[in-house]
Amino acid sequence: MAASLLLLLALLLDGAAPAAPLRVVVISDLNGSYGSVTYQPHISDAIRTIIAMEPDLVIATGDMVAGQRRPHLTEAEVRAMWGAFHRTVTAPLEVAGIPLAVTPGNHDASAYSGFERERTLYAETWNEHRPDLEYVGADGYPFTYAFNLGGVRFTSLDATTIGALSSDQESWLAETMSTAGPTRIVFSHLPLWPVAIGRETEIIGDPGLATLFSDLGVDLHLSGHHHAYYPGESGGIAYVAQSCLGAGPRKLIGTTVRTEPGFTVLDISEAGVIEVASLSGPDFTSPLDVETLPPTIEVGAATLRRLDLSGLQSVRTTPSR
Repeated sequence: MAASLLLLLALLLDGAAPAAPLRVVVISDLNGSYGSVTYQPHISDAIRTIIAMEPDLVIATGDMVAGQRRPHLTEAEVRAMWGAFHRTVTAPLEVAGIPLAVTPGNHDASAYSGFERERTLYAETWNEHRPDLEYVGADGYPFTYAFNLGGVRFTSLDATTIGALSSDQESWLAETMSTAGPTRIVFSHLPLWPVAIGRETEIIGDPGLATLFSDLGVDLHLSGHHHAYYPGESGGIAYVAQSCLGAGPRKLIGTTVRTEPGFTVLDISEAGVIEVASLSGPDFTSPLDVETLPPTIEVGAATLRRLDLSGLQSVRTTPSR
């Protein structure tokens, strides 16, 4: 297994992996304490590693800054947080020519009452840093929007509050997906189903959305918020929860497993097959062995099966042996 993991690492760090015409890196939950304008040094290390991998796209599934404080942060404090994020993450990626697609987290742009100013400032700063992509539904950018890249339709959902999405957002999703090609990836901050201890109720939690994903041919849903990596499958759809890149990794439900800070790598073949891997460790070059994760996570309305055990062919974990 050690030799195969080294081979996997070589492929991940080689920007021209032969079976992956499209490479996407997913980062999530980079923030620290409320109002923080500094990032832990390892986050810059991770960004340097990501840039060296030469991905076609980086997706951030929310909680890039640390808002949603009561009493509320001032406008100047919120602007300072975004300035720090752009210096640490956005600017290095922009210089490298790597587009960064974001979706709001509850600490970035909470839709709960009282945080309207933070949502306005989130929209303002990301319209200033809007990446040059082939948008197909961007009136709601940077909250709900979609774009094509390498034949894949990527779609951001606005999920910063617990519970089902609005009917308007679901209708928008259905309309947006009606013109998509065969490979379809959706990303949001809150997950549909829980994976982390202590956050069991902090989910979308709507079986109707799972049905809609199935009806729309969604291959993969990416999420943040739970600070725990788990590549799962339910109802023929892959659900990949991200580990945090910042502070506060959590334990997976039913286990004592705590995922180290890291990021996810998606390698998408010409046939649309998505291979999923996670890199962590002090220099973010250690592939996580999925066999160390629980085979299933029981989540009440659904059971998440570990992706490598699911039999799903369109999305699968990168082999570790």
